[in-house]
Amino acid sequence: MPAARPVSLPVLAAVTVTVLAWASAFVGIRAVGADLSPGALALGRLLVGAAVLALLSVGRGWVAPTPREWRLLAVCGVGWFAVYNVALNAAERHLDAGTTAMLVNVGPILIAVLAGVWLQEGFPRWLVAGLAVAFAGVLLIGVAGRQGGGDPLGVLLCVVAAVTYAVGVVAQKPVLRRLPPLQVTATACAIGAVCCLPWAGALVTELATAPASSVLGTVYLGVVPTALAFSTWAYALARTEAGRLGVTTYLVPPLVVLLSWLLLDEVPAPLAVAGGVVCLAGVALSRRRGPVRPPAPVRQPV
Repeated sequence: MPAARPVSLPVLAAVTVTVLAWASAFVGIRAVGADLSPGALALGRLLVGAAVLALLSVGRGWVAPTPREWRLLAVCGVGWFAVYNVALNAAERHLDAGTTAMLVNVGPILIAVLAGVWLQEGFPRWLVAGLAVAFAGVLLIGVAGRQGGGDPLGVLLCVVAAVTYAVGVVAQKPVLRRLPPLQVTATACAIGAVCCLPWAGALVTELATAPASSVLGTVYLGVVPTALAFSTWAYALARTEAGRLGVTTYLVPPLVVLLSWLLLDEVPAPLAVAGGVVCLAGVALSRRRGPVRPPAPVRQPV
């Protein structure tokens, strides 16, 4: 298997924007979720995101997807944009933002497994080691989050979100080999918005009575964690392996714990802080590259 390509500065910047924006989304959903139901919030977020992405796509041309690419875009749009958002919004009605982020971030484990099998990215030694260490950090923070009592329904919803997240990433990767990242993101977001249209009535009703802060929060979720972050993610995914990129989202839970502490007054337990440090160590470990072996000497014919 060829050695992993070094990460360029633009890709690193794109990953940084994605991680920070997605971390803020968990806190935003927790705050807005008191006024908007899970389906209505998902639809509002996706409509805003689709509108912003459509504006950004003006004048960039259109590359016609093949039938196979349309199928993969549908899997990504329905799974990652629609089902994932509804499940995540519902989960945060049962669990705090930090615990939700911990549980959803079993997704990179699934991404690495699916990418290794379906995309034939393999299982590099340091990637597997990094996944194991980072997942240990996830378990630590998950245990810390159970101090207030576990909620089986919330856990189940997080698992649904994690599975659809992983399937969406792996379905997105082959499409990015030929289609522009912005077009892929805009198309998948539009598909997700269409899937959430059954909640249009609820969205109109709830927005009419929601405070301005929740309306602005919904707009923020559509512009930054959706339109911006999914675009920077697609840009990075087109330029690196899905499994290796997926593990970087282990940085999200520690950031969510910190933001929840500062903005929602959800004070993290010492064990949660320790788990965040372990997560960071796992991400760093996964970025290591094994020694490059010299090519075998070529024997000249006698």
